[in-house]
Amino acid sequence: MRYRIVGVIDSKHAGRDAGELLDGRRRGIMIYGSLEEALRENPSVSVLIVGVAVAGGRLPPEYRGIVREAMERGLSIVSGLHEFLSDDPEFSRISRERGVEIVDVRKIYQGMRIFYSGKIREVSSYRIVVLGTDACIGKRTTAWMLADEFNERGIRAAFIGTGQTAWMQGAKYGIVLDAMINDFITGGLEHEVWRAYVEERPDVIIVPGQGAMLHPAFPGSFEIVNLLSPQAVVLQHAPKRKHLEDFPEFPMPPLEKYIRLIELMTDRRPAAITINTEGMSPEEVEEYVEHVERNYGIPACAPVLHGVGKIVDLLAGEIRVGAEVLR
Repeated sequence: MRYRIVGVIDSKHAGRDAGELLDGRRRGIMIYGSLEEALRENPSVSVLIVGVAVAGGRLPPEYRGIVREAMERGLSIVSGLHEFLSDDPEFSRISRERGVEIVDVRKIYQGMRIFYSGKIREVSSYRIVVLGTDACIGKRTTAWMLADEFNERGIRAAFIGTGQTAWMQGAKYGIVLDAMINDFITGGLEHEVWRAYVEERPDVIIVPGQGAMLHPAFPGSFEIVNLLSPQAVVLQHAPKRKHLEDFPEFPMPPLEKYIRLIELMTDRRPAAITINTEGMSPEEVEEYVEHVERNYGIPACAPVLHGVGKIVDLLAGEIRVGAEVLR
């Protein structure tokens, strides 16, 4: 990990454990009501991460005071917003005066200019892409979990990030797709996949999509799929979502539509449906897994409840490890 998270600031959920809020498992990461509370219990903290991912990527006005206070107290700032905090006159002045750093993650990739070369054809690793029926639905988390599970089983896996959060989490390879000029997205991603292949010779390369395939406001991940020609696509879905992220006027398209779209793009059905359990009871999750498998004939699981072993069991038989194909 690039950073060790010791606390989260969220006044609505202050006093709870972040892991308990996320998936019911305590992780010892406390949620604080203010920066003052967080620093009182964690005085050695040196970085404040602006972790919010709002549509349009601008700093919410109510966050400005927290960022200013953090810098004045000697914390460096890491931000994944489209609005570059290092370009803000007030923040840049405080940065100079206090000797703290402002890292705008998307700014790092803004100038990436690598055009597609075709060297992706040299990459013989098995390729998995994790797509989503919506944005902010867990594609990256499922992709990380798949990489970890493969590696734990001795099947060497490389995770390739495609967004700013993956960079913050410490992904060794990746781009920030929505920070780049569109012409260079496939070339940049191709270079990172190829670099991972040359440096590590992984048996499996796993790439999360960005945005959602049918969302009108966010990227559709089509560049990723077309470049990678994946042998397997995992589709992440949140059954309880009624509309697409941030846009109540766009009802959630049916799961069948995404399955057909993936079939058209890749000539194969999704290898698995992974379920985001937000708003679901454990019983509802189990019922939905059965529903997917019975009605679509596609293996399903909820990564945060079940792990991803079921998917790795399924795909391991198709993956060449060294000179051997696991069967």
